[in-house]
Amino acid sequence: MAGAMFKQAVKEATGGTWEEWIIELDKTVGRLWSHEQVKEHIRGHYRTSDEWSEWIAIMYGQLMGRVPVGVSKDAGVQIGVRKTLSVAKEAIWSFLLTPEGLSMWIGDVPSFPLRVGYEYESKEGVSGKITVVEPLRKLRMTWKRPEWDKPSRLQLYVLSTNSGKTTVAIHQEMLEDVYMREVMRRFWDDMLNQMKKRMEV
Repeated sequence: MAGAMFKQAVKEATGGTWEEWIIELDKTVGRLWSHEQVKEHIRGHYRTSDEWSEWIAIMYGQLMGRVPVGVSKDAGVQIGVRKTLSVAKEAIWSFLLTPEGLSMWIGDVPSFPLRVGYEYESKEGVSGKITVVEPLRKLRMTWKRPEWDKPSRLQLYVLSTNSGKTTVAIHQEMLEDVYMREVMRRFWDDMLNQMKKRMEV
């Protein structure tokens, strides 16, 4: 439910461990309360920020049996991010595999051969294994940050549009919790925005 990164972040932000929050909320939250009621209770009663009242309410809601956005039975916690660029598909595919491009989504790697079964690890500690290669269209791999216990599954698509532009679509699943989903949504958004700035000249 709640991963290590969320647990560390909630303690830094509020001073209480996630386990302490659960004990406290079990005593004070009604089982039939809505998400908004739980959030307002946390914010008003414990004087937490709006952002952390929201996160604690979401994570506690899962313990109450609620399924947050971005969670499915098969793929676990997942995120999809896409952006369309006014750049040829071939140019985007090539850029993603250059040292400059790789540094934006994997880090500094000595090499990155497009071979099924190839295991990579960057100097920054991002690691995984390539599982599917469809040149100029799709890469599928496992993708793991050094602080994660388990890898996620990552799919990266480069798709032509009818208008001659190219859509880069990123889908990541098996993330440890919905907090990490938001962390990764921001990471991929930032990466695609950087790509757009560098390539659309």
